[in-house]
Amino acid sequence: MFVFCVCVKNVKAINHCFKKSYLHIGRKLIMSHSNDWKGAPLSMIYGSETPWGAPEFPPVQPGHNHAVLYHIPSNGVLAEDRPPKPQIGQDRWDQHHVRLPCSKQSLYPVPDNKGGSRLRKRWAIIENALKRPIQNSEELANAILAYNTKFKSRWKFRALHRLFNECLEEDESQYFFNVTLPDIIKLALDLPTLVQAPIPLLKQHKNISVSLSQQQIASLLANAFFCTFPRRNSMKQDSEYASYPFINFNSLYEASPSDDVIEKLKCICHYFRRVCTKVPVGVVTFTRRSVPPRSLPQWAESTLPIATLPLHVDSNNTIEEADGLIQLDFANKYLGGGVLGHGCVQEEIRFVICPELMVSMLFTEVLRPNEAVMIIGGERYSRYVGYGHTFEWAGEWRDTAPRDCSGRRRVALLALDALQNGEQRECSPQGLARDLNKAWVGFSFNTDSENEGMNFPGIATGNWGCGAFGGTPQLKSLLQIMACAQSRRPIAYYTFKDSKLRDEIINIYSQLVKHNVTVGQLYKLLVQFCNENLPSSCLNSFLLQMLKDDASSTTLKMESTNTEAAECLKITDMLENELLDSPDVFSVDITMDEDNNSKEHLDSSNKNFEQKEQTQDKMAEDNKMADTNLTEQSNQTSRLFQEMEKLDEGNGSLNLNSAHSLSFGFMAETNCSDGAMDADKIQMDMSEGVKKIISRKITDYFSKKLI
Repeated sequence: MFVFCVCVKNVKAINHCFKKSYLHIGRKLIMSHSNDWKGAPLSMIYGSETPWGAPEFPPVQPGHNHAVLYHIPSNGVLAEDRPPKPQIGQDRWDQHHVRLPCSKQSLYPVPDNKGGSRLRKRWAIIENALKRPIQNSEELANAILAYNTKFKSRWKFRALHRLFNECLEEDESQYFFNVTLPDIIKLALDLPTLVQAPIPLLKQHKNISVSLSQQQIASLLANAFFCTFPRRNSMKQDSEYASYPFINFNSLYEASPSDDVIEKLKCICHYFRRVCTKVPVGVVTFTRRSVPPRSLPQWAESTLPIATLPLHVDSNNTIEEADGLIQLDFANKYLGGGVLGHGCVQEEIRFVICPELMVSMLFTEVLRPNEAVMIIGGERYSRYVGYGHTFEWAGEWRDTAPRDCSGRRRVALLALDALQNGEQRECSPQGLARDLNKAWVGFSFNTDSENEGMNFPGIATGNWGCGAFGGTPQLKSLLQIMACAQSRRPIAYYTFKDSKLRDEIINIYSQLVKHNVTVGQLYKLLVQFCNENLPSSCLNSFLLQMLKDDASSTTLKMESTNTEAAECLKITDMLENELLDSPDVFSVDITMDEDNNSKEHLDSSNKNFEQKEQTQDKMAEDNKMADTNLTEQSNQTSRLFQEMEKLDEGNGSLNLNSAHSLSFGFMAETNCSDGAMDADKIQMDMSEGVKKIISRKITDYFSKKLI
């Protein structure tokens, strides 16, 4: 299929064009020789020749809405050979901050000698349990239950036992308990030293960020591994953390020991082995964005053209391989989704190959429809193969992404939750607006609303919400294209081995470009499709038919207009002599002789006029009534302007100077070669008479020479 995209001689010119403003751009077919991808080249999605040439995200800067849990040196530059020091602060045990297990106010009931119970500091119990020898999964489970006594009869640790007793080789299992586990225990028990400032909760309706060192994240995840976080195990809907994801790993240990669950545990164990062998020195930033409803786009009114959006569609590679781009996490509204359970699709896989992402589950409240989360700096540690039940850990991955000026890996993950429950909800006007708003909130992160050029880097996405959530790829791809166009970010779409879908997306995009469709026009078409109650599988054929019908309707309108113009010429020719022989309206000194001469000339003209068209007798008689005084001269001048106005209105009805517009209401910008070609064709179809009329200048009204 054909796709039209920007054609510029070199990438630097591309960057300049898109950064400055939307320009009239030529289009040509661009596709890879291997046919893995189609559309715009990745350089146009990066905004540079390389993945790392795009502007960096804003640096880490402590503030009232950005909590930084590590110390930033006075020169702002972190050491490259060691992790940053922790920021000093005071513990806060309240509803606005993470309740840490090492807090002095974290207490746990233990039985006393009198048959009752007394409160002890939870951290002391945790230290005592984890410092005992642990040589197998049974002893590990007992240690965890020592400070989770109410779950002794409920937690069975089925997946944990199968991993170490059945799936790993004996020497691998022994290495874990003899070498890796003691290091994880030390990392967990170092929490009071490594995290000394309170961690704010990223609550709903808040625009807030938190930055942590990778070492601090490792310590927090080690505590999640040992299930130490208080008040995070309750299943009750009215519990304090009911609106937050689970963070303690007990739910993963309790999951049915299927192969994909075991493979997720392998990824996590590998992560701890890596960070315990060599402590990572970077940092990670977690940002929640909330946009009030009044600030969301008015989609039906958007005039931004789809044609200005560079689109790259790839059927071979994956989102996590899109270096330098903002990579989409097909998130659950509870971040992480089923990563600590049975889930093993896009989000869960991303979280286990990049386990630092899981710490977001500790402090991020469930997302609302107008909210998104951006995570910058998360490192990848594992390879994988398969998907869902075929997922397997495939060994070590060494992340080569460079670090930015704040010490973060230049990897940006954007967490967006799509509408759930599939076609019934997504194919409704409310569903369309919901997912468009959600996508726009995320895609417009760190963009300038006053900037008319492209924002880089672009978005790397795919079949968002089309797996367990039951969405339709054809619809979701269009919604994301619209949101990217609205936020002025290029888009790279990965179809995950589906070359047919790749071609479908390119085909519908090229037709939207060809017809100069705007975001608002496409939104109206999608609403119309929803109201027709057609199955989602008919979406592309519906849109193509609507565009085809509109093109036919426009052609008929032009043919009708030309016919009307020919009829109009009959009248304008009759008026021509009168207008050309009218007095000079710019003359101040009008004499009686000049006026009489003008009258005689006009009488002669009107006689000829009568012979040509008897139906205009009254007009001719009126024109014969020119008088010789200045008042009557003024009336004649007024009549001249009226006739000029009629002539202008007649020309305007031809609609020859207007941009081509679709019949469903909005004017499309003809800023492409296709539009120019259509305009040229229209001009060729016009009669010479029409061309003469519409090309007249103001001075032509007073010329004595016929045009």
